[in-house]
Parts: sequence; C-alpha cells; structure tokens
Amino acid sequence: MYEMMEVFGVEICPIYIYALLALLAVGGFIIITAIKFFAYITCGFCYSNVKMDNKTVIITGASSGIGKETARDLARRGAKVILACRNLDKGNETKDDIVKTTGNENILVKKLDLASQKSIREFAKDINDTETKINVLIHNAGTAETRIKVTEDGLETTMATNHFGPFLLTHLLMDLLKRSGPCRIVVVASELYRLSSVNLDKLNPIRALVPAHIYYTSKYVNIYFTRELARRLEGTNITVNCLHPGMVDSGIWRNVPAPLSWPLIAVVKCFFKTPLQGAQTTVHLAVSEELENVSGKYFIDCKERSLSSGAMDSAKAKKVWEISENIVNLKESDPKI
Repeated sequence: MYEMMEVFGVEICPIYIYALLALLAVGGFIIITAIKFFAYITCGFCYSNVKMDNKTVIITGASSGIGKETARDLARRGAKVILACRNLDKGNETKDDIVKTTGNENILVKKLDLASQKSIREFAKDINDTETKINVLIHNAGTAETRIKVTEDGLETTMATNHFGPFLLTHLLMDLLKRSGPCRIVVVASELYRLSSVNLDKLNPIRALVPAHIYYTSKYVNIYFTRELARRLEGTNITVNCLHPGMVDSGIWRNVPAPLSWPLIAVVKCFFKTPLQGAQTTVHLAVSEELENVSGKYFIDCKERSLSSGAMDSAKAKKVWEISENIVNLKESDPKI
C-alpha cells in the first residue's frame, strides 16, 4: 500500500501523481513528435537529379550548418566546390568529411573573412587568378552578434558579414561571373526580416541599442540586394534569387548568451530543421532546371513566396545599393555592375 501524500493541503495517493506525471510525459512526447512530423512533411525538398559535372561552385560559410550540407549535396552531384571559410582548420575538416562521404576530391578550401574588406579582396584576387569560371555563387555565411563589434573597416560586424561583405565580393567577382554564364547567385536571407525595418541613415549601425536585432535588418537588406542585383543584371546570363532556409539547428544560435540560450536550446533541438533540411532550398536554387531564367525572386521550402510591400520597394533597394557602394570603398578599377 502507498502512503498518502499531502499536496496543497489535499491528501493524494502517490500512484495518482506518478500516473499523472507519466501521462504528461507521454503527452508531451506525442505533441513534440506530431510537430516534428508536421514540420517534416511540410519541409521542401530539392528533388532535382541535375548533375554538376564541370561546374564550379563557391559557397561562403561552408564549414558547418546548412553551408556544409549544401556543399556536400553539390559535391555529390560532381561539382568542383570551393569552401570559402574564415577558419581554415574547420574548413579542412569539412573538406575531408565531404570527400569521404561523396567520393568527390575536387573540393578546395580558401580563406575568406567577410567582415574584412582586405580578406575579401585577397580572396577575390585569388579566385580571379586561378579559376576560369564560377557557375554558382552562394552567399550563405552569416552571423548574429549579441553585442556591438566594430571591424577593422569601421563596420558593425553583423552587417559587415551578412551584407557588406557579400556585396563587395559579388562586385569583385562580377567579370568572371559574366564570362562564366549561364550562372546563378544565391543569397540566404530569412523570414525574420519581417521583424525589422531598414533605416537608410543607419545602414552601418555601430551604436545600435539592441545589437541582436541587427541580424533581422541584415536579412532585410539581403533581400534588397538580391532584387536590385537582379534588376541590374537583366539581359545578362546571370540570375539572382534569395531564400529563407527555415529555422535551422545551426551554429548561429550559439551566439545567444546564457541564460536565454538554455530554453532556446530545447526549442532548437525539438522544433527546428536539421542543417540537411535547411539546405534544400539553397540547393534547389542552385541546380533546378525549372529556375534557369528565374531571377529576383524569394523562396521558402523550394517554392516561390511573396514579400512584404516594404521589401518590394525598388527605390529603397536602389538607395541601399548606392549607400553600400560607398561603405565598401569600391575603386574605379573594380568591376562595375
């Protein structure tokens, strides 16, 4: 026989408490499983069987997360994949893993820190000097700093990495991209742009009150960049599209400080996409034949989606472009778009 327990002044048999706890545990498991199953069946997958033999792909931020899984997929299709990484040791570990799992040894690791204009120029010169073509350029690298960090160029680090760096790199590789056609540029943005706005007077927010919010703004600017770049490249053999990969269990969440990170880790592990699932839309934009002539569009789960009226503001996108040109210190000798 069980001894009675007093709970809030009421005597209850312990077996009922154990049964209730077991019921809650089972119920919680069923709910989480149902949510994950729903997320799985609604997750977009790239079903294209297109091969990428004799194609050259550059992926930034390719040493982990969705960048790594994107690189693995394209390597499996036969592409020459250039992993543009800030950390060369981690990049080489990723290369070894991809070679082992795909059998494709045509994987290169090159140093690229998108928060440094010097590093970007060195990387671009290396690519222009050593590569004969770029068939796909994937702007995947991203960061979400939780405190203000200013780069050696006087730029806020999140905006430097997520926008100004890709903006400069695209310019510096443009002549090679045009000679390589047809080619594609893919920009990893985010639906989180809807939580922000873009202040043209503070495109380099080195005095932001809420540094973590800059990530959302940078994703908004990614969309402006995509749309304006697509407009400027109309009539060429280059297409440009952007995407929301979904909420993904990737390294970017490690920047969230404790104690906020503690419950977030549980949410991420239970409900977010895996990096493999998160890479699907990027791969879709990079390889699918049906998108051969599609440009300036936004995709979620491998399907084209609409943007907010603010993100469709072409005049503001043009202004963001012009401000960015000054911030990245474009030179007269740099390729023009």
